Amino acid sequence: MLASKTFSFSEISTHKSKDDCWLTIHGKVYNVTDFLEDHPGGDDVLLQAAANGDATQSFEDVGHSSTATSMMEGFLIGSIHVDELPKEKQARATDPFLANKPQEMKQATSSTSFMDILLPLLILALAFAAWYYLTYINVNA
Repeated sequence: MLASKTFSFSEISTHKSKDDCWLTIHGKVYNVTDFLEDHPGGDDVLLQAAANGDATQSFEDVGHSSTATSMMEGFLIGSIHVDELPKEKQARATDPFLANKPQEMKQATSSTSFMDILLPLLILALAFAAWYYLTYINVNA
C-alpha cells in the first residue's frame, strides 16, 4: 500500500485504544489494530507506544527482524504531514534516497560495544586454557 495520505499528530493521537491503534515509525503511520493480539511482545507494548506518540525510538531499540520490518508494509496507511516533522526528519521525508535508510546507520559505523571487545578476549582465554591443559595437565596424568 502506498503512503499517499498524510496525517497530523493530533489526528494520530486519537487512535490509541485496543479498538483503534495507530503507530508512527520513521514518519510513517501504521494501523496496527488487527496486529495487537499477534504482536510477540504483547498488545501493551504497542498501546504504550501509540500513547507516547512517535514509536520510532522504541521500534529501533528492540531491534526488529527483517521479517517484522517487511510485515509493517501491510499495516501502512499513510505518513505524517511533513510540516509537523522535526527539521532533521523533514529532510529524510522529502528526500527519497534518505527516506528508506535506518537512522541507526549513522551510529553503527562509529559505535563499538562492550561485547565486541569481550568476546575475542573470552575466546583467547579459552584457547589458552585448552593449550595449558593439553600441554601440562594431560601429560602428567
